Amino acid sequence: MTGIFIISIVFMLIGMAVQGMLKSRFSKYSKVATTSGMSGKEIAEKMLRDNGIYDVSVTSVQGTLTDHYNPLNKTVNLSPDVYSGRSVAAAAVAAHECGHAVQHATAYSMLMLRSKLVPAVQISSTLSQWVIIAGIGIMGFGGGNQTLLLIGIAMFAITTLFSLVTLPVEFDASRRALVWLNQANITTPDEKEQAQDALKWAALTYVVAALASIAMLVQYILIYQGRNND
Repeated sequence: MTGIFIISIVFMLIGMAVQGMLKSRFSKYSKVATTSGMSGKEIAEKMLRDNGIYDVSVTSVQGTLTDHYNPLNKTVNLSPDVYSGRSVAAAAVAAHECGHAVQHATAYSMLMLRSKLVPAVQISSTLSQWVIIAGIGIMGFGGGNQTLLLIGIAMFAITTLFSLVTLPVEFDASRRALVWLNQANITTPDEKEQAQDALKWAALTYVVAALASIAMLVQYILIYQGRNND
């Protein structure tokens, strides 16, 4: 269990550092106005139209960095600073979320796979840790049946798979966003580099989460193997 504790602390610190850099970059680029002068809402609507998407609406949601695309009701949801903002940060985020809408409209394979995993992840992310703890506890008290721990590990593996599948989905959405921002002349070459930097740090949060999940999964497997060899 010591290994699990150390891994949790290490990745928590790394995650906090990345989140700090992300907020710093977005704060910096939120003060840099784009040459086009378009708001996040206007950019999102134009990107959707340019990709032939007319059944997705752009709305404003409360919070900071709460921007997301909802495939269930087909909405691009932008935080107030992005929705009304006319900055490089607003342009990058608005275009990125529309990148997900384009993925949905074109049935991008990795997005489709992630969507199929959502129901299982909703269950496994809630129960896996408790099942694993119970499984380790039973074996710690001399229980010979390791089935419960194995079930918990299998459930946690689903969340790890989800984290891994999320990576190409996020990277592809950013790629689509940056290509379109350049082609549509929304950003200048310098502004595009700044937008790319902002999206890079946003993507790193998903990378850290995936690595943390892999490390935890490996640790759980090692615990299972160690108990199995006792």
